[in-house]
Parts: sequence; structure tokens; C-alpha cells
Amino acid sequence: MAIPLSLLDLAPIAPGQTARESFAASAELARAAERAGYRRVWYAEHHNMPSIASSATSVLIGHVAAHTDTIRLGAGGIMLPNHSPLVIAEQFGTLGTLFPDRIDLGLGRAPGSDQNTMLALRRDNSSADTFPQDVQELQGFLTGKSRIPGVEAVPRPEAPVPLYILGSSLFGAQLAAALGLPYAFASHFAPDALHQAIGVYRDSFRPSAQLAEPWAIAGVNVIAADDHDLAVEQKNAAYRARTRAFLTRGPIRRNFTDAEIDDFLASPSGGQLAQMTRYTAVGTAAEVRDYLEAFAKEAGADELITAHHAQSVDDRLRSIELTTAP
Repeated sequence: MAIPLSLLDLAPIAPGQTARESFAASAELARAAERAGYRRVWYAEHHNMPSIASSATSVLIGHVAAHTDTIRLGAGGIMLPNHSPLVIAEQFGTLGTLFPDRIDLGLGRAPGSDQNTMLALRRDNSSADTFPQDVQELQGFLTGKSRIPGVEAVPRPEAPVPLYILGSSLFGAQLAAALGLPYAFASHFAPDALHQAIGVYRDSFRPSAQLAEPWAIAGVNVIAADDHDLAVEQKNAAYRARTRAFLTRGPIRRNFTDAEIDDFLASPSGGQLAQMTRYTAVGTAAEVRDYLEAFAKEAGADELITAHHAQSVDDRLRSIELTTAP
């Protein structure tokens, strides 16, 4: 494909699977992405979610980096209000020192969790208010230009770890443009403001030491298979499982049938959840390639970060391979 492709991996823990098995699968997926020519693999910080194992994001990045050779690895993203900028600079400075020129650091301002978990993280509702200042403080630590006299982040790699701003609204687009940083929009689960946000980012971009021209990344869901009907079947199974997990969060547990899940997604109540995955490429290698090329052009994206949702590891591996197949 003409446009660079990357991979988003949440290290999902499937029913009956252990977190250790999930981490082994993440390494396998990253190796497949490396072979297939993907530009980078990112892992997202989420907390208190039994089906997602990427909570200790920097640790997972280090594990996968040790099991790959060339592909870039990073956070997509670290929820910076959950942490002090110095600690994140130390973590990613360590990663950048161990794996030179292979580490990215994407930053978001959402909690990546529910209200109670946010409190357990020693965070409150005002933590996100200082996100722009925290980004600049972190940037200072990573570049050896600390904004806090007498405080440096150790270790610091020879080449600074590049920063990316993640977002699903105009706020992140405006901040990325003002700081001259690449911008990644979470259109794989929050599609509504995609075009407006990328437009604002491009129109407002100011060059920086890191980036001379704007670089916009758009998220998109992908389920590729050798047969169109098989891809549709995998998509339906994956999105039913996602909806079932959403409906059974909390103390109330109930086993919903596939028919009940489909009815919910077709209802006004479930319509919003269904719309979250509006941008999904499904089908054979050729069908997925056509969709992604059209999507990138429509969105004005310089790079696509793909989230492959087939439930089995083998099916996700095949999806990763087919998406870049000639």
C-alpha cells in the first residue's frame, strides 16, 4: 500500500486465556507486523479491564522489543494525567536506551479507566487540566532541556524518544498543532470528529524541532480473511463479544445470546455503540486494501494505525499478513 500502516494491540485476554498467553501473542503479532512491513506497533494504557493486559504499557513494550528486531514500538498511548512526567521520561528513556531509534511515546489525557479506578490511580477530575504543561515538562526531560531546575531524567537516550499526541476531539488536534507534534486520532472507536480534527491540526500546525510538516495518523478497524464471508463472520463474532463485555460490566452478570446482542445493536440504545466501529475494513486482502486507501484519502491521513479484532490469535495474524499482501 502507498500509505504507511501501523498496528494497535491491546493485548486482549480472550475467555479461557491467561495474561501470559496474551503477552506471548503480542510478541507473535509484532513479529508478524515486522515481517509484513508495518511501520510501528502501539500498546494502549487501560486499567481495571479484565480483557485487556496492556495496563503496564512500558513493561509490555520492553518485552515485545526484546522479541523483535527492527519494528518501532510505543505507547498509543500513555495517559499522562495518571503519571508524573518525570516517571514517564525515566521509563521511556530507559526503553529508548535499550532499544535505540525504535521507541515511540504517544500521549493522551483520558483516564483509561472508570471513576473508581481513576481514584485508585491517585488521580482526580482536575488532573487533565495540566495536560499541555505536563506534555511540555515531559518533552523537556526527554530532550535534556528540563523545565525544573536541577532535575533531569536518567537515563536519556542519544536520540530523543519522539512524542505523539493522541485524541478524539479538537483539543488534542489543537495541542499537537501548537507544539508541532504528530497527531493520532482515535477514529477506530470515536469516529465523529475525525475530519474536523485533522483539518484543524493541519491548518494550525507550527513546525518544531521534532517535526517540520504535519503528520496525521487515523485509527481504523480491520478484519481481513482469505474469504469475504469468513471475514464478515469474524467481524460479527468480534463485535458481539465486544458488546457482550460492555453489557456485562459491573456486578450484574448475564449470558446474552447472539440474537439478543444483535437486537441490542440494532436498537436506538445500541446504535451509538455500533457507530463507534463505523470505520472498519472487512473482507479479502483486495477489499481491505481498497477500503484503507479510500479511507486514508477521505480522512486526510498520512498513516493508518490498524486494530485487528478477530478473536483468535491465528485469525489476527492472518489479518495482519493479508492487509499488506500484494
